[in-house]
Amino acid sequence: MKTARAHVIIEGLVQGVFFRAHTRDTAENYGLRGWVKNNHNGTVEAVFEGAEDSARKMVEWCKKGPPAARVEDVEVAWEDYKNEFKAFTILYRD
Repeated sequence: MKTARAHVIIEGLVQGVFFRAHTRDTAENYGLRGWVKNNHNGTVEAVFEGAEDSARKMVEWCKKGPPAARVEDVEVAWEDYKNEFKAFTILYRD
């Protein structure tokens, strides 16, 4: 299995629409590990690690998001796979 790590920043109407919860559920369905969080500037940020095909599907999902979201842009950085996560979690701002 070829592995991958995608670091994404999603812009648009992506906070207050359950984006993080849907992202977690979808990532878990794809067998991915990592995290998702809201940023202070209104974006959502996430890291997905796992099978490359699953990571690519997850990035495509982020371009649409959950039903109430209105995604305007998704910035993707493909990084070296680190295998540093045991699960997919929602991070909360301090």
